[in-house]
Amino acid sequence: MAAHLLLLALLILLAGGLAALLAGRRSALASNCAAGATLVAALPGLGAALLGLRGAPATLEAAWQVPGGRLLLSVDALSGVFLLAIFVLAPLCALYGAAYLKAQGAERALGGHWFFFTGLVAAMALVVTAAQALLFLAVWELMSLASFFLVAFDHRLAEVRRAAWLYLLACHLGGALLFALFLLAGDLAGSLEFRDFHRLAEADPGVALLLFLLALVGFGTKAGLFPLHVWLPEAHPAAPSHVSALMSGVMVKTGIYGLLRVLTWLPAAPAWWGLLLAGLGILGALYGIALAAVQRDLKRCLAYSTIENVGIIFLGLGLSLYARALGLPLMAALGLAGALLHVWNHALFKGLLFLGAGGLLHATGTRDLNHMGGLLKRLPLSGALLIGGSLAIVAVPPLNGFVSEWLLYLGLLQGATQLSGAAALPPLLLVGLLALTGALALLVFVRLVGIALLGVPRSPAAVTAHEGGASLLLPQALLLSACLAIGLFPGAALGLLAAPLALLAPPGASAALLAVPLAGPGSLAWLLLALVSTAALLLVGLRRRRPRTAGETWGCGYALPSARMTYSAEGFAELAHNRMLPAVLRPAVGGALPAELFPQPVGRAQASADPVLGRLFQPLFAGLGERCVRLRWLQQGKPAVYLAYIFLTGAALMLWSLWALGGG
Repeated sequence: MAAHLLLLALLILLAGGLAALLAGRRSALASNCAAGATLVAALPGLGAALLGLRGAPATLEAAWQVPGGRLLLSVDALSGVFLLAIFVLAPLCALYGAAYLKAQGAERALGGHWFFFTGLVAAMALVVTAAQALLFLAVWELMSLASFFLVAFDHRLAEVRRAAWLYLLACHLGGALLFALFLLAGDLAGSLEFRDFHRLAEADPGVALLLFLLALVGFGTKAGLFPLHVWLPEAHPAAPSHVSALMSGVMVKTGIYGLLRVLTWLPAAPAWWGLLLAGLGILGALYGIALAAVQRDLKRCLAYSTIENVGIIFLGLGLSLYARALGLPLMAALGLAGALLHVWNHALFKGLLFLGAGGLLHATGTRDLNHMGGLLKRLPLSGALLIGGSLAIVAVPPLNGFVSEWLLYLGLLQGATQLSGAAALPPLLLVGLLALTGALALLVFVRLVGIALLGVPRSPAAVTAHEGGASLLLPQALLLSACLAIGLFPGAALGLLAAPLALLAPPGASAALLAVPLAGPGSLAWLLLALVSTAALLLVGLRRRRPRTAGETWGCGYALPSARMTYSAEGFAELAHNRMLPAVLRPAVGGALPAELFPQPVGRAQASADPVLGRLFQPLFAGLGERCVRLRWLQQGKPAVYLAYIFLTGAALMLWSLWALGGG
């Protein structure tokens, strides 16, 4: 039943995408077809996800003419986790996008954009349900290509073209490693079907390590795992906001799905695998949130925050592997439950934040925080929703971010108390680093809300900003409601994860998790919600009784205060990045300082570049490119030479095959 519901959802998405493409330049029709199809497809898609979460695998298979290929889909508990995130977020992004692109539809055809949007949703659903290696690689490539064209929507801008090509390069490098992974896994298992990959559990430790590293780098590139994240802060700001929300909320999670799926095939992981995942996760979390603190581009700030949250998920996965290797089922269950719940939580609040950023961009025409200000007064609904998303992402109860991070803290503290000697040191260290990450996240989103929404307008566009329509606000309101629901009813959310935990956690872990007082976060959330609601009602009542007066904000004695005297985005975080961040992460400041008693006008500006991209990958690929130039002599431009290449390659492969068969 689950597999047939998934197939129905895929057919609806395909029909909607083709209808949008055939609509051509009738952009309104194309938007309605694609958005309507995505909304309708979400119903059977959510049904398939919920059935999968019940734990009974459902398969659907058919013949495929591709050599070695087979159309084999499987919906199980692990697939259900990611299908639920896809089919919750995708229809809300489609509804938002139809209104968001309405103005552009009068100037350009949107049929192609919506064709790739529905294609991306369908490809993601196929990625997490494909149960055959060639089919998986094919839909993985389709997902990458569809998202590439969505990132390149504003391809007339040079920065968008650069971001799209960087993203495509990262996709292909990761895809090459996944190709090697599945070739090796298929050879060892004697089949390319995932149901036969259980034979990999008998692989030698060296081979298992190779498979793990191929999966970690190949899938980690898509997930934005540090230091493979360099495409993410470029691509997310370049894409339209509803695409950014979909890519950040669920597409990067397909990398996490892939790694989890591979781990279910491999032998029991040694403890150092878990430490490696946890270490890369916490480094990525700190790196991402530190660079988010120095961005003036609103969407770029949110993109770096995605790197942070992906790091938190990997921290939970690493903690689970480490605990499983040391024989601590409760610690393993807490780490895994926190990671899987954070997959859902991040999809909700990061989708909300990117859609909220799109609302500010739609209202002001800019992503620059320094050109905003005072927007809460002009956009009260959009501002309130953005504040709600910010509270969720910094793990403030009664919202959902608190629950998943609370589980991770419990798991780390459980390890620190149960382990002894050197084994207890990693959990203790990770507790402190996770707390530091949370403190930096609080700084980032206080800065974002304060600079964008509070104070006075810093540009004419901010002065004239006005609220968007219901189609822009409703998806955000639904996402915020879901964030609140998980925060108030964490037990229900964790109940849905019972089957995935039974599949991925060690025996007895699920039962051990039931003994944890999971009602604690929910009770605290209800209490805080009651207190906040009471305080809000009191403030509203006092405000209505008090007479209102209008006047300028006190300007410290200046007769003519202006917006230029307020904190900028850079100035707000200046103390933090100068005192807390290492020199390599600090932004570069350019321009002259005033040098006279009555100085001439001078300009000061700062720019924050990604040091991993600028100091590691760009020099590396530039050097490789220079060396590859030396091979151009192979390109003779003569058909006879190319035929000789083909003949020699074919002859070498035949000899190798004969040798392999003879040796067997």
